Order: sequence, then structure tokens, then C-alpha cells
Amino acid sequence: MAEDRPGTDGGMAWEGISPTLEDVAARAKVSTATVSRCLNAPQRVSERTRERVMEAVRALGYAPHFGARALAANRTNTFGAIIPTMENAIFARGLQAFQEELGRHGITLLVASSSYSPELEEEQIRTLIARGAEAVLLIGQDRTPESYTLLRRRRIPHVVAWTNARGEGPVSIGFDNRKAMAALTARVLEQGHRRLALVSAPRAGNDRARERAEGVSEAMAAHGVPPADLVLIETPYSITNGAEAFARLMARRPRPTAVLCGNDVLAAGALRQAREMGIDVPGEVSVTGFDDIELAEIVTPALTTVHVPHRAMGAGAARKLMALRNGEDVGASEELEATIVWRESLGPAAVG
Repeated sequence: MAEDRPGTDGGMAWEGISPTLEDVAARAKVSTATVSRCLNAPQRVSERTRERVMEAVRALGYAPHFGARALAANRTNTFGAIIPTMENAIFARGLQAFQEELGRHGITLLVASSSYSPELEEEQIRTLIARGAEAVLLIGQDRTPESYTLLRRRRIPHVVAWTNARGEGPVSIGFDNRKAMAALTARVLEQGHRRLALVSAPRAGNDRARERAEGVSEAMAAHGVPPADLVLIETPYSITNGAEAFARLMARRPRPTAVLCGNDVLAAGALRQAREMGIDVPGEVSVTGFDDIELAEIVTPALTTVHVPHRAMGAGAARKLMALRNGEDVGASEELEATIVWRESLGPAAVG
């Protein structure tokens, strides 16, 4: 009976114990049918009841099992990955390499997109577990504490990519966003630029964007330029948003002489807007990106950017997850190198 199971008396569920539908019902003081409706047809349940049931779900770390027979054998050969967005190519190369490596070992990949929402990501983690995911790839360090608690309680191996872990935390494979952006900013400053602007993704809940902004400030301070002089615009990643941000920056007096963008998509928007405004890049203003996706090579002028080791991260993350799933030691987190690619969009600061 549910009341005889650890964790259903209002305390925390024991790690390694998989809570059942009955456990959730007992904690929420509702029927198992009500729990099922809350999870599968929430519109049929009152908001008050749903909140009580979902509190029990979160507290117990419950996720309904998919393919019970396969799970009983402890093998579904299904892994999950949650990326922040599918709307541009930022994560495409890494995810492709991740899938290729898994495919060589007969493992199926389920992919979800969080739209940069930690709360949505938490629900997607729960769904992937429900669909039988034995391990999960995550992007970046920022997420709800409940997400990590759920993964730990259900003993789901997980690896974090696109960032370099500092201190304790999950195994990661990635690069140092702060160091990479600081190195790029140093190149910009060495070209004589002192009026800098940064077009960044919203930093709240996005450790990669936050660390890149910190890298800009770090380099400015090292070169004797007050970090407070940085003009910063936050906007979601898209070409249109990059264009709009660039137009706002060019309306300032004095204008920035260099616009650093948090990724290549924003930078492509900035270059498009510069053409429409008749602004010469890099003659009047320089523009840089971050990621080195294929777009960076084909825009005009070609984009100075940071080359991110997408494929190495993806393949390495797959190997680490498979090792963790098999109970093997994967050692410490792995830091990869992100390098600067200098192309035509960065030039000397204009005089005046």
C-alpha cells in the first residue's frame, strides 16, 4: 500500500525509490483517477486540485513510466536532450554529433526545446523520463533546483554542455564562455575601439549569456576602459531582434564603434540593418558574433566570431552519458577550447 512506501508520509522520497501513481494520490489526498486527469487532461480538473496534485508530483519526484517492461529490464536504449531553441542553428551541429554517436550504439534520441524557460525545461525533463529516457543532455547550468532534484531522485544520468562547470555540480563538457568572450573583446580593444556595445540574450536564467557579458566587462577593465561605459541591450536571439538592437545603438550619440553580439544570429541581424542604414562595416562600426555557425561565413562582410566546438561537445556528451548509464567512471568535467575566427567584420576603430 502507498502508506507503507518511504516518502509518502509527507517527508522526502528516498533516492532510488520510484514513486507510483498511488503514492502521489495518497500525498495529494485524491484518487488515482484524479492524478491521471491532472497529468493527461489538466483542463478537466479544478486549479486548486491540480496545484495540490502537482505539488505532490514535484515533492515525490514522480514521472509515469513508459514501456514498463523495458524499464524493468533497466534498458530502453532511449536518451533525451533538451535544447533552449530549435529556431536557429546554434545547437544543430552539436546535437547532430550527439545523435550520430548515440546511433552507433543503437540508442534513440528524444529532443525537446525549453524556449529558455527553466519551468518548461523542468516539465520536459519529467516528460522525457516518462517516455523512458535513461539519460539526459542539458544545456548550461541554470535551471530550477527541482529539476536537479528530480534527476537525482530518479537516478537519471545527465551531462551539461555548452558551459564549463565550476566547483561541484553535474558532469559537464563545454567551454568557458567568459574566457572566450573576454578574448574576443580584447581583440576588439586592440583595434583601438573604446566605445563598445553588447547585444546579449536576456541574462536571467541563461548562464552562457551572463558569462559572455562578464567576459566583455573583464576585458574592458583589463585594457583600462571602464566597464560602466559598456552599452548593453538584452533581446531574444533572432535576426530581427539583432537588427532592431543595432538600429537603437546607431541612434545613440556618440555611436559605439564596435557592436559585440551574443551570437551569430544577432550579429547577422546587425549586419543586415547596417546595410539598410548605409553604414559601412567595418569602416564606420565593427560587428562581432559568437558560435561560428555556417551563417557567419556567408554574411557580408564575413563575421568575426568565436568558434564553438559544437561537434566535439555533442560527441563527447554522448560518450559521457553512455558511460554514466553503464555505471562507469567518466572522471572530471571536460573543458574544450573556443577559438577566435577573425573575418572582415572587425576592423580598426574609425577616427572621430
